[in-house]
Amino acid sequence: MNRGTGGLDARLVVHRESRAGRFALDLALAAAPGEVVALLGPNGAGKTTALRALAGLERLTAGHVRLGGTALHPLPVEARPVGMVFQDYLLFPHLSALENVAFGPRCRGVGRREARRRAAALLDRVGLAEYAAVRPRALSGGQAQRVALARALAAEPGLLLLDEPLAALDAHTRLEIRSGLRRHLADFDGVTVLVTHDPLDAMTLADRLVVLEEGVLVQEGSPAEVARRPRTGYVARLVGLNLYRGTARGHTVTVERAELDAAEALDGEVFVVFAPAAVALYRSRPHGSPRNVWNTTIAGIERQGDRVRVRLGGPLPAAADVTPAAVAELGLAEGVAVWAAVKATETHAYPA
Repeated sequence: MNRGTGGLDARLVVHRESRAGRFALDLALAAAPGEVVALLGPNGAGKTTALRALAGLERLTAGHVRLGGTALHPLPVEARPVGMVFQDYLLFPHLSALENVAFGPRCRGVGRREARRRAAALLDRVGLAEYAAVRPRALSGGQAQRVALARALAAEPGLLLLDEPLAALDAHTRLEIRSGLRRHLADFDGVTVLVTHDPLDAMTLADRLVVLEEGVLVQEGSPAEVARRPRTGYVARLVGLNLYRGTARGHTVTVERAELDAAEALDGEVFVVFAPAAVALYRSRPHGSPRNVWNTTIAGIERQGDRVRVRLGGPLPAAADVTPAAVAELGLAEGVAVWAAVKATETHAYPA
């Protein structure tokens, strides 16, 4: 059983001044035992600062950190029931995988034999029992990540902190390790807080997303809720949607210099979204069912896997996903004038 197991209740206030300027973080964060919370946000939003504040590596200007009702913020780092996996893992190069994992329990007063027993069990759990005697330099990136996770879990923490745990891995290894990490987190009965830039990591690993911008919370909810109803441009880009803010009268939403017909009938300030894949492009004005049609100019083209992302300029800047065949057939290129169309049934509005 994890030491200090219980829910997380934190208010993280950090004010900092440097040559780069002033930074302020003010985040209320709560999580239930067994819950995985992902912190998302652009560079400089405060994600890593929040993680370090939870660990005690960043001093709070104000606020608190409580786990299972116990105040952690007055405690030094080494006394907190917290495990942390850093982006570059920080394994001790002179120790074997087994001794790296046993390090945490040993620091907390566990005898050598018991610490090694725990370490061996955890290495077996993460599929690395045969690598117990291997030193970090002989491990692959995926193996090093699993050793770092086992080391964090060995001290039986109540709070597990993961700072970009998959960022150092190549795409193939990342897929495999992400799946394994999800299983390990499901078996962990403490609170997990994950920082990541990768929306796929967040969507597949976390039960709840917390989005930070400029040190404050701008949106939170389940991955499905956030993906369905983004509330900032950053979140919309993260989940791959075109997002606008406007005023609704029934099914019609006025957005800056354009109007969009949406599937939902609302009144007042709303957000309206549609997927890039819902945008159809034409060289002449289309006829038929689309309710949302506008003339625009191609601002950029970028290949993304088996699709092509086309950026459209004003009056309604948008992203459209088309096939390479469509690019050739329509003669799409930067500066070319096109017509864009989106069906009202694929355009969704919700209160701002």
